[in-house]
Amino acid sequence: MPPVMYVMNLDDLPRTEHAHEFVGAEHGGVPFSIIVVHAPPGAGPRVHQHPYAEVFVVESGEATFRLGDDTVVVRGGKVVVGPANVPHGFTNTGTGQLRLTAIHAAPEFTTEWLADPDPAWASNQQP
Repeated sequence: MPPVMYVMNLDDLPRTEHAHEFVGAEHGGVPFSIIVVHAPPGAGPRVHQHPYAEVFVVESGEATFRLGDDTVVVRGGKVVVGPANVPHGFTNTGTGQLRLTAIHAAPEFTTEWLADPDPAWASNQQP
């Protein structure tokens, strides 16, 4: 039998203070997970890392990303690649809302916070 496609409302996904979360393992074993971010100026997750790559599609706004020892300012229309096991984080350094999608190369979120866990950004779906 062919796979079944389905559509869901973004607002039906689990939500944190600044994002909606799609956990692939909870949707038929999809091999990736995503976080749809909508963050005000000054917001962003503390430095953390994952045992898999993460790709950020910046739709609109401005963010300052930290990837390892590097820092870069990125505006809408850019894609940022964070390799596995590289400390990273971002902050909305623009004047308006930051919209981005973070694609995690895993069916579930696995996050190692390198300081205290960030409750505003910690996934509700973290094992």
